[in-house]
Amino acid sequence: MVSKTDPKTPGRAASRRNFLKTGLLGGAAVAASAGMARAQGGDPLITEIQDWNRYLGDGVDAAPYGAPSEFEAQVVRRNVPWLTADPVSSINFTPLHELDGIITPNGLCFERHHGGVAIINPTEHRLMINGLVDTPLVFTMEDLKRFPRENRVYFLECAANTGMEWKGAQLNGCQFTHGMVHCVVYTGVPLRYLLEEAGVKTAGKWLLAEGADAAAMSRSIPMEKALDDCLVAFKMNGEALRPEQGYPLRLCVPGWEGNMWVKWLRRLEVGDQPWAQREETSKYTDLLADGKARRHTFVMDVKSVITSPSPQAPVTHGKGPLVISGIAWSGSGTIKRVDVTIDGGRNWHEARIDGPSLPKALHRFYLDINWDGSEMLLQSRAIDDQGLVQPTKNELRAARGGNSIYHNNGIQTWHVNTDGVVENVEVS
Repeated sequence: MVSKTDPKTPGRAASRRNFLKTGLLGGAAVAASAGMARAQGGDPLITEIQDWNRYLGDGVDAAPYGAPSEFEAQVVRRNVPWLTADPVSSINFTPLHELDGIITPNGLCFERHHGGVAIINPTEHRLMINGLVDTPLVFTMEDLKRFPRENRVYFLECAANTGMEWKGAQLNGCQFTHGMVHCVVYTGVPLRYLLEEAGVKTAGKWLLAEGADAAAMSRSIPMEKALDDCLVAFKMNGEALRPEQGYPLRLCVPGWEGNMWVKWLRRLEVGDQPWAQREETSKYTDLLADGKARRHTFVMDVKSVITSPSPQAPVTHGKGPLVISGIAWSGSGTIKRVDVTIDGGRNWHEARIDGPSLPKALHRFYLDINWDGSEMLLQSRAIDDQGLVQPTKNELRAARGGNSIYHNNGIQTWHVNTDGVVENVEVS
């Protein structure tokens, strides 16, 4: 059955209709478009000189750091005020429905703070390594930038992304259901270089990463992961980290839940066991149906979502060629395949993955169809290179119960009506 965000909507009737015509899929074969028709009829935007052709524009220094076009003012992060009691310990969401490719602009990367944004002068920032090491060390930012550095593309996802959807369709927007994920190029020093400099003792099996923010955000990380692919980053997409992303220094823990990517990183303590800090006991654990809770569920599971069409990106052009676009990712590696259905899972079609396919990074997929104006139930299903398959929401609830918040990687459904309006629904 279909349940919609509006409980008054007769969802069951909609779910049982024959939404599709077998010839709907066909790529971009239809050539006619409204734009072409206007041009043939003497479109004044072509035949008449416009102001931007007539007058000089701004000089080169009008925006020294650059800025988006004024016509893109709607492309912003947004929060949901009722989710949290105070904005200093809150979330805003990446506008996934407005983006393409796999790289998220720095100004649109979602934020999650536990004690607000720490404002730190980089000349006064220090990173300390202590605990079970041969030589406790303190690094300045200039010290860190003298180590060999690397550039890596990684996604970062909050463990609570899609968490409001455990009990059913709740939030009517891809931005709000899935917008706690972004993907950027991080530049920094492999963590193992710093640990090798300090000399980790044999008994050192865990690492405590601690932030310099007012919440002193801290998480325990197994030493094996710390020495594998973790990065101490100071730049993102080529520029310095944004303050809300941990300026001047943050930890990158590729493929693992976002709260472990400690921002404003100030201390790394080596120990022989995990610390059981607040954020790994009362928070970021998964309550199961039997009342027990899973701990240390670090890896972000294979997941995907269609970003357009979606509730904030309806179909406005009517029948004809339609590009269905989305993103997929896995904390275990690369995405091997993404399937898309337009009839609620009755028939699946392999989507086209376009662009780089990098481990623990976003993957962009497309399915090009010729929409006949019928209602659709859109879903995507990702499969990674480890053979892990994104589950349905019912499969997820059967395994984990219905009380959890974190690690919801269930298949998302969008209902598209004949007018192109899109709504968050659930098919079972």
